[in-house]
Amino acid sequence: MKHYFILSAFILGVCTASAQNFTRQDTLRGSITPERAWWDLNYYDLNVKIEPEKKFISGHNLVRYKVLNAAKVLQIDLQEPMQITSVTQDNQALEVTSDGNAHFITLKKEQVPGEFNTIDIHFSGYPREAVRAPWDGGFSWKEDTQGNPFVATSCQGLGASVWWPNKDHMYDEVDSMRIRATVPKDLMDVSNGKLESVEENGDFKTYNWFVANPINNYGVNVNMGNYVHFGEKYDGEKGFLDVAYYVLPENLEKAKAQFKQTPMMLKAFEHWFGPYPFYEDGFKLVEVPYLGMEHQSSVTYGNQYANGYLGRDLSGSGWGLKFDFIIIHEAGHEWFANNITYKDIADMWIHEGFTAYSENLYLDFHYGPKAASEYVVGTRANIRNDQPIIGHYDVNQAGSGDMYYKGANMLHTLRQLIEDDELWRQILRGLNSEFYHKTVTTQQIEDYISKKTKKDLSAFFNQYLRTTMIPKFEYQQKGSSITYRYVDIVEDFDMPIRVFVDGNEQWLFPNSEWKTESLKGNELIFDPNFYIETEKI
Repeated sequence: MKHYFILSAFILGVCTASAQNFTRQDTLRGSITPERAWWDLNYYDLNVKIEPEKKFISGHNLVRYKVLNAAKVLQIDLQEPMQITSVTQDNQALEVTSDGNAHFITLKKEQVPGEFNTIDIHFSGYPREAVRAPWDGGFSWKEDTQGNPFVATSCQGLGASVWWPNKDHMYDEVDSMRIRATVPKDLMDVSNGKLESVEENGDFKTYNWFVANPINNYGVNVNMGNYVHFGEKYDGEKGFLDVAYYVLPENLEKAKAQFKQTPMMLKAFEHWFGPYPFYEDGFKLVEVPYLGMEHQSSVTYGNQYANGYLGRDLSGSGWGLKFDFIIIHEAGHEWFANNITYKDIADMWIHEGFTAYSENLYLDFHYGPKAASEYVVGTRANIRNDQPIIGHYDVNQAGSGDMYYKGANMLHTLRQLIEDDELWRQILRGLNSEFYHKTVTTQQIEDYISKKTKKDLSAFFNQYLRTTMIPKFEYQQKGSSITYRYVDIVEDFDMPIRVFVDGNEQWLFPNSEWKTESLKGNELIFDPNFYIETEKI
């Protein structure tokens, strides 16, 4: 299996998705329908009881929203076999009409623009069981080595509506939420945000968590296990950050050693990206029975307490064994995925390209630019160029898995073009400031970078994001004379490249037309930091 397809955080079959015939359900799931557009999410109060012996969950979700335009029908999503059992507003029962996984609620109360209203949605059922979490998501019903239930959720791409009713489209993040998870009394639930209280309920306990910041729907999670806890305070850019770790007892000592990389991660990423985006909610690493996922302020971990990706170096450079892939990659998503979130999953490269790139920025910070360069260049072996990085809009379809390391190499190439590492750092930090706690489109990201670099990068982004072509530099060299051009490029693509001639730096400025010029010597070496192909003819 190709590395890119097993890297992290998404469950779509990205290699074959473009061949799908999109259905009405795809549109209901992936578009901003009229029944979604007229109301803006404000707050969730999610209550869920988890019964592991039955693999059954039940509860209700109080949804508070702001009325943007007068309307009567509201769309809520919940996937089969889960069921909505009732919906009320102001204690009045409401009619629900279902179309597959989309449920249309007819409201009785007049919806006045500017007002805030609530609906209470009761639900229950046997949620889809994850076959191969996190890529085929849902509930993971496992046991630890002592036979205790060890349960977790993962649902990127598939959608949070696989287990709880919500407005399951990424464009509208809830401003804050509570998660009240009721679990068997001898177990613990760890969810997003800060733990407010624990309540005894007979044979069960309810763990009440509060998320103070906006959160994307797939970032919401429950994790149930026989956890032990330790933590620390990180002295960061916005003061002291609460850092907490929840692991199984038998792994406590391993975790204390391995999780020392957490403050190293925070130091590197605050340098490159700006302050951790969720100081109010803290940062947690939570052991789970699958590889891991970027759940906001509750990053899940299952990398077997070893460096690399399950002990392997995905770059083949050796540098991939200098860090724990899941700690660094999934925590990198706190900036790119959880802080800056795509509006449409077609733009998922904003999450994965920048976060795959964060791996080599971590190396850059702690081991230097040579290590970072060798790592990111090494990851090109995982790129297939099978489909464009950007997928189809409005149907909940991601693009190619190349969004990871083709995306990372595109950004690494862009850093070379800017020729100013401090400006590049300020751009990365600026993105996290300009789009702080916001949902975005690819075009917004492109426009921001073009503005800050004072370069028209539209052809550059079109080339790497919207085609499968890698620019090919064709050339003929006779002594110190070189004739060259680009092929396999989009219109107006004219990216300069750096070469070394007899050890001295020289820039060439190819486009689609042949050019001839003199080199400052005879021995020509191409800078490998530029993601292009070369062919001597």
